[in-house]
Amino acid sequence: MNLLAHCLAGFARRTGGGRRPWSARVAATIALAAACHSPPSLAAGICNGRFPNPITDICWSCLMPITLGGGTLADLGGQGDIPNPANPLCSCGVNPTIGLSIGFWEPVRHVEVVRRPFCLVSLGGVDLNPGIAAPDAGRTVDASGEQNSFYQAHFYANPVLYWLQVVADFPCLEQGGFDLAYLTEVDPLWNDDELTLILNPEAVLFANPVAQAACAADCVAATAGFGRPELFWCAGCQGALYPLDGHVPYHLGGVRTAELLAQRLTAKLHRELVAWGRHGERGLCGPYFLPVMDKRAYKSQLTYPIAATAKEAGRCCQPFGRSTALWGAAKEYPVRGEDFAFMLFRKGNCCVGF
Repeated sequence: MNLLAHCLAGFARRTGGGRRPWSARVAATIALAAACHSPPSLAAGICNGRFPNPITDICWSCLMPITLGGGTLADLGGQGDIPNPANPLCSCGVNPTIGLSIGFWEPVRHVEVVRRPFCLVSLGGVDLNPGIAAPDAGRTVDASGEQNSFYQAHFYANPVLYWLQVVADFPCLEQGGFDLAYLTEVDPLWNDDELTLILNPEAVLFANPVAQAACAADCVAATAGFGRPELFWCAGCQGALYPLDGHVPYHLGGVRTAELLAQRLTAKLHRELVAWGRHGERGLCGPYFLPVMDKRAYKSQLTYPIAATAKEAGRCCQPFGRSTALWGAAKEYPVRGEDFAFMLFRKGNCCVGF
């Protein structure tokens, strides 16, 4: 554990902000991830992973469209978007400064869904087990013959554009380095359907066939564009968003289940006020509390085990809730391909002063 702690400390120092050229920091990041990786003889079948390569594993077209007010400045491949403030001019501050209303999708978060507790897939397969008891992922068959599943999940802060310094002096970017922000293994609510009602007591209102049937409309909307924000208890074609834990009824494939849990963990962190909103009129002057996640504000891109960069179904990033039938096909394989990681692109609107 001392060696592992040393590796992770070095990793954090090399991926944080600083004055080093971005190419040097990326090289150091990949080298540290490889150095901390367990030997193949020990890691095979235990904890596998890969640090996402920012050049080959991230679909940069998902930044689009870039908008000015209600008009589009740049787009690539007809990327999906949600409504932006119509007025191209904006102002912020006690003594208002006039600026331009800019909208874009920022790759800023990373979510991984894993079978083995404390297995950090996105850090190259580092086993960070500190000796804390946590349930393993597994699949069970209930009395009706349906297969259910349970997974652990991890949430990373990963403002790629900032730490790569792709864009200099742009005030709308979230600042910071790569950071492990949340582990469900140390959260007792993630393993208990009843205990998690502390966070989302409204879930009891939607535990009925009528409310669940409404999720079919959300699935259609998400597959055609973006999900319906008024159906906030639905996760589109992945089923029900509630309860906000790791138990998934009706397991229908690893990619579908992982996409559902990525939505649940993001919604959970919004409810805990760890994740905030940055889109719309309210986001022009900075982030704001958004305890009920607006699922339209996120697009996800699979980065592990097979990076979705081939523009399946026309685009390589998908809004929350879109069917995995096309873009998730052939992305899961035995042993090393049963854990999953996603880059999250978050919608942001920002007032850029003159």
